[in-house]
Amino acid sequence: MERVATAVAERHPAVHLLVNNAGLPGRAGFLELAPERIEEVVRVNYLGSVWCLRAFLALLEAGAPSDVVNVASVAGTVAHGPSGPYAASKHAQLAFSRSVTAELAPRGIRVHSVNPAFTATEGFPQGKLLNGGWTRRLVMEPERVADAILRAVDRGRPEVFVPGGYRLAAAAQALAPGSLARVMARLPRAR
Repeated sequence: MERVATAVAERHPAVHLLVNNAGLPGRAGFLELAPERIEEVVRVNYLGSVWCLRAFLALLEAGAPSDVVNVASVAGTVAHGPSGPYAASKHAQLAFSRSVTAELAPRGIRVHSVNPAFTATEGFPQGKLLNGGWTRRLVMEPERVADAILRAVDRGRPEVFVPGGYRLAAAAQALAPGSLARVMARLPRAR
């Protein structure tokens, strides 16, 4: 990330927008996934945002007012056993976003978290959802997430869910984690 930031700085004295959108699926639960894959998921999904922001911080300060968008996931707010390592990495990314929001505000840098639900992207692991009848409607196209990113920045919203109704699932997880865990345990595994 340092090399990329240096290369950008050679051509641009300031950065006004940084979007951290890297992500790897875990594709298995904690008990099934190899330790190396768990570490890789955490490195990309969580630490990728941390190191990218650190590398570009001086350029973002030079471009202030500037914005950082961390594309986390609904999975970062609603944990489901079979996606535990992925959910944990996105939860860490979301916590990071929330914590640096206040820390960077005095520097003129706004931080936004965008939490999309199922999105059809390369590496999308929910094949059953894509092949199912009504479940296909649960899957969004990437353009919908891109629009949400632009709206979050334009409107100065620190955290958005795409679609917005998933905010209710996040509230249920926070208020009644045991009840939601029982419901989630009954859901079929998406592969």
